[in-house]
Amino acid sequence: MKPMVEVSGVVHAPPDEVVDRVYARFAGETGPYRPRVEVDRERRMVALQGGWWYRGEYTVDDHPAGTLVTHRVFNVARRARWSVPLANRLFIGFRAKVVAGFTALLDDLG
Repeated sequence: MKPMVEVSGVVHAPPDEVVDRVYARFAGETGPYRPRVEVDRERRMVALQGGWWYRGEYTVDDHPAGTLVTHRVFNVARRARWSVPLANRLFIGFRAKVVAGFTALLDDLG
């Protein structure tokens, strides 16, 4: 499945530590929008599943400067997949919001 948005950046910390930090960041989410959060430490991946269409995956890989973190957003709607863009105002500004949120996450991760 092709991601709708994909962004990457480097964190200056060991990969296993970064996986735990990403998981901790999202596992404590509160409020009206609480995605299901899964962690696969063996694959170094944290996934967020929310609503009827959204899946965000954070993968963590070795990098000479520490850890490469990649965030991918997928449309996983099983029904009415075609309506996801309509329900989200054609995703106008969506990529910019994802990039801004990801940049803030990388800053938080150190």
